[in-house]
Amino acid sequence: MIRKRMLPALAALLLGSAAQAQTLYFSAIPDEDETALIARFSAVADYLAEELDVDVAFVPVKSYPAAVTAFRNDQVQLAWFGGLSGVQARLATPGAEAIAQGTEDGAFVTYFIANTETGIEPGEEFPADSLAGLTFTFGAQTSTSGRLMPEFWIREETGQAPDALFDRVGYSGDHSQTLRLVASGAWDVGALNYAVYDSAVAEGAPEIDTTTVIWQTPPYPDYNWTIRGDLDDRFGAGFSQRLTDAILGMDDPAILAAFPRSGFVPASNADYAPIEDTARALDLIE
Repeated sequence: MIRKRMLPALAALLLGSAAQAQTLYFSAIPDEDETALIARFSAVADYLAEELDVDVAFVPVKSYPAAVTAFRNDQVQLAWFGGLSGVQARLATPGAEAIAQGTEDGAFVTYFIANTETGIEPGEEFPADSLAGLTFTFGAQTSTSGRLMPEFWIREETGQAPDALFDRVGYSGDHSQTLRLVASGAWDVGALNYAVYDSAVAEGAPEIDTTTVIWQTPPYPDYNWTIRGDLDDRFGAGFSQRLTDAILGMDDPAILAAFPRSGFVPASNADYAPIEDTARALDLIE
């Protein structure tokens, strides 16, 4: 009788220990060099682990689609997505929710930059005539700031597809690489995340000497923290809200500067409807 009573109690204890031992895995789109990403998100992992009292691990991925796949397949339960990759991940994962964005992400912009040898000067009007016949590189193929929005505005301002306007079109893979390639002259013009370029300016990066910002897009919603819908089942009632509160309360200047963001504010799936509509218009999602 004593043994029969102890078995259920022991099982409950073991199950409770297993639940407490679960690890929250998160990832991020590889929009910059992997070294920079690991440094940034290792600090985030340490912060979240302390705030939430659970083990937290950052899982680096090699591409934007890989980040979406990892989220859909439950290899990660939290992710820092761009606008488009976040839409893709939430469409593929019922119950997933955008919970926060950077203070700057509600009105994000893309910079069009040119190698100084092109002679193109900055201006408020899209420089269609100056760009015709040059070479052009996007960032990653599913990047919001590096592909989706710049392609939308190229078509909007010129009535042409990028392949028709430019002599040659490519994809660098990430924003840092776009800057390097345009600076080196490998590509005449490129489009990239404004925050990456502004950070390079602040750091005095050598690429700034041979590049010029020639135009910037109108603002649009971009990066976001997105969670799977089953976190409370996995980590306990209220965990999703605790995680949201922890992200919104992230105020360490060193962590924020690495994004770079001045802070985080609440977000919802509805905030990214314009991104979904644009992606559908360009046949980037079905």
